[in-house]
This record gives sequence, C-alpha cells and structure tokens, in this order.
Amino acid sequence: MCRSTADDSAVASEMEFLLQYLDDLDDLYGAFGLVWEKMRRTLLKLISVTMVLAVAAGGIALALAHPPIALATSTMLFVTLLYRSVTSSSSKWAHSA
Repeated sequence: MCRSTADDSAVASEMEFLLQYLDDLDDLYGAFGLVWEKMRRTLLKLISVTMVLAVAAGGIALALAHPPIALATSTMLFVTLLYRSVTSSSSKWAHSA
C-alpha cells in the first residue's frame, strides 16, 4: 500500500506543529529562568545591603554604648585584615602589575 503525498504532507504538518509547540515551551522555560535569575540576584543584593547596614548600625551602637570595647573590636578586625593581606599568596597581585 502506497501512501499519497497528501498523507505525507499532513503527517509532516502535524510533526511540525508538535515541534513548534515544544520549541515554544522551551522558550517559555528559558524566559522564566531569566526572570527568576534576575529576581534572585535582586533578592541577594537586598539581603546583603540589609546585613551591611545592620552590622554598621551595631558597630555605631557599640561605639556609643561601650567605646573601649568598640575600639578593641575594631583593632582586632584591622589586625586580622593586615595579617591576611600579608600572608595571602602574592600571585594574584603579580598579575595586576
């Protein structure tokens, strides 16, 4: 039994419709992913800004309430930063020079 070209054309048309539908679903999934990534980055940035502001407010409150403890804490943080800058590998600095 031979199939006619009309049957082949109908099958090809249905297959093309299915592939176009699957392509549209793939595009929708990708668009949703892009929107979700933008929302996630915005949320993480908002959380980090909130944390920085909370730490700054805590430092100011500590400095106003107990100045010697605030000075000791800031000195320890400064010495820790200096120590890390001296003991870190110098390879990352050599590339920028």
